[in-house]
Amino acid sequence: MKSWRYLVPLAGLLLMASGVWFLALLDISQAASPLDPDSLRRVNAPYDVPGEEAAILWFGRVTPSENSVDVRVLYRDAWLYIRVAAFDRRLWYDTSPSPDDLTSWDAATLYLDLDGNIGDIPDANAYRFDGQLVWWKPRENYQAAYQGDGGGWMAASVPFTTTSFWRGEVPNNDVDDRGWAVTFYVPFESLGLDGPPEDGTVWWMAVTLHDRDDAGGTPIADQVWPETMDAGQPGSWGQLAFGLPTYEPPPAIPGTPVTIRQGLDGAVVTDGAVGGGTTCGGGLDYWTEWGEANYAGLDYSNIQNLGDIGDWPCFSRYYVVFPLDGLTPGKAIISATLTLHQFGNAGQGWEPPAQPSLIQVLTVAEEWDEATLVWNNAPLAAENVSAAWAYPLDPVPPRPGVPRHWDVSRAVADAYAAGTPLRLALYESDWAYHSGKYFVTSDADEWEAAGRPTLVVAWGQPVANLTKDAYPSSDNTGAAITYTLHFIGSENTLLLTDTLPSGMSAPGAFDLEGTAVMPTYDSALHRVTWSDAVAAGQAVRISYSVTITTSERRMLINTAELSEPGGQSTIAAAAVCANCLQVWLPVIAKVW
Repeated sequence: MKSWRYLVPLAGLLLMASGVWFLALLDISQAASPLDPDSLRRVNAPYDVPGEEAAILWFGRVTPSENSVDVRVLYRDAWLYIRVAAFDRRLWYDTSPSPDDLTSWDAATLYLDLDGNIGDIPDANAYRFDGQLVWWKPRENYQAAYQGDGGGWMAASVPFTTTSFWRGEVPNNDVDDRGWAVTFYVPFESLGLDGPPEDGTVWWMAVTLHDRDDAGGTPIADQVWPETMDAGQPGSWGQLAFGLPTYEPPPAIPGTPVTIRQGLDGAVVTDGAVGGGTTCGGGLDYWTEWGEANYAGLDYSNIQNLGDIGDWPCFSRYYVVFPLDGLTPGKAIISATLTLHQFGNAGQGWEPPAQPSLIQVLTVAEEWDEATLVWNNAPLAAENVSAAWAYPLDPVPPRPGVPRHWDVSRAVADAYAAGTPLRLALYESDWAYHSGKYFVTSDADEWEAAGRPTLVVAWGQPVANLTKDAYPSSDNTGAAITYTLHFIGSENTLLLTDTLPSGMSAPGAFDLEGTAVMPTYDSALHRVTWSDAVAAGQAVRISYSVTITTSERRMLINTAELSEPGGQSTIAAAAVCANCLQVWLPVIAKVW
């Protein structure tokens, strides 16, 4: 399939800036359209943190022939760090490897696309890195790099480093093991960069886990993230964002915060846990029962992970859903705080002692049922959005314990805007042993109801936001110009004043949408005025036409202000170039 690019040297325009006329030559390059502007899965990578603070994502299942996978992601000044850890019953690596068959054994593949999801085939900004499990042999023989060539993948000299780690009997036999991990260190210099991407940069990323469970290589399906990824189509991959997400609340007049908790004002807050719980899956067969364990109705949960993949039966995640239908539509989300009560932790009284855990909050897009929720069907994370520390408790306090808080403002704002409940998962990328932290769930008894998971949402009346457009933005004496103002109501009485510049006629008929109140025009002040009480969330559009009356060559700036009680106001302006000169050059299209 061809990749089309268009280079169009557009017209030189005679423009005016600071009273000086000059010729501006524009050069526009447009790449092929993206396959899909949205991504279901996204990981936000933290900068310059230790491994136990890396972003965490997961995929796969735990069965005798399937692997569950944890992936840690972070970056530093020189390189990107991706650690892929697999719960794997049988470990096999190639004793005489070649680049062509690295993925026929226990191995992982990391895909990166620096362009984002532009195009449906890997181009020169797309990279593939293979890394195989190995016991003690030189790592360089167990890794390979590839680069997109516009049609597929070509072997490339792209320096990177891998390390591997395993737990169990020994690789390459038919005795059950525990698992293995491979870590990718990808230098930014190898990708043609001088250093790390700027905060907020988004690449596209995918991960594939390859599995081999016997000497003959009985075919086993790959496990992939995201679950819809196609290695040959970067547009199907997930997003890798550099830096952690932030939330800037919109301007708003604060209202009374809303508290959401199981049983409070009739709210139903559903939660559930998956994994090994507080007993590391004690009494369960790790390969046939552990991944299917359900903990419905349990009044406590454990959140735990650690760096030693051999201890994966202790790994535990927590899920919770808060309804948001108690929030009135059309409001602005100012902030939101999740509170869980910690009443204990793993490793109490052990040596070495338990360590603090940075517990991450991740959004979940899919629905789930507490009665059937297990590790093997639990939803994947949509995006990591927050993190907070939970500390060991010594001595152990009485239940409900000590409150721990997470800022989930962005997650609540997104769910509220989408009209969905707030669905969250909590997990961690801890490295130390005894990392589990125990929390009260929604199933706690009434005597400790205050310790149930709680969401407090601060909301406000949105301050109306004003935009203004002029069409056309350049014309000559006698031409008609249409001004259009847009804003959203806030349940307040709004006052709009729109002052016309000299060189424009009085406005003609007004065209309204979202309001029945007709504006008035003050010819002495050359000003349009309008006032009305508009419901929160109601879109208002006011349009009218004027005529350019000046014969001079100049910019006509038209400024509008929208005010509401309390002194809040927004200002928008539109510019029209009257009698400006334009020079147009031929348009040339090149296709290759």
